Parts: sequence; C-alpha cells; structure tokens
Amino acid sequence: MATPRDQLLERLAAFPRKYAAEVEDFVDFLSQRDTDRQLTRAAAAASGPAFAKVWDNPEDDVYDSL
Repeated sequence: MATPRDQLLERLAAFPRKYAAEVEDFVDFLSQRDTDRQLTRAAAAASGPAFAKVWDNPEDDVYDSL
C-alpha cells in the first residue's frame, strides 16, 4: 500500500511539465503559510505573560464572556 507521500509523488510524476513552476509556487506558498502561522502562534504565546496584568483584572472581567 502506497503512502500518501508516494501517491502524491506518483501524481506529480504524471503531471504535465508545463505546470511545474505553478506547482512549485503552490508548494512554496503552503510552506510559507505554515511558517507564518507558527510565528503568529509563537508571538501570541510569548505576549500572553506581558499582557496578563492588563487582561486579568476585575474591571475587565465583563469582557471575558464576549
């Protein structure tokens, strides 16, 4: 049984050569999007402690339910 990676490679091998640049661009796009999402999550996690004093106070508890 072929793995999903093997199946994808087989499909790419059969794909017309004229689309190679587009396929490469799309793979690059997916890779960059993943990197961007990881950086966004890391920045959000890193900023949590810095904003804890601002976010965690009795005056703003009403906003927690929004």
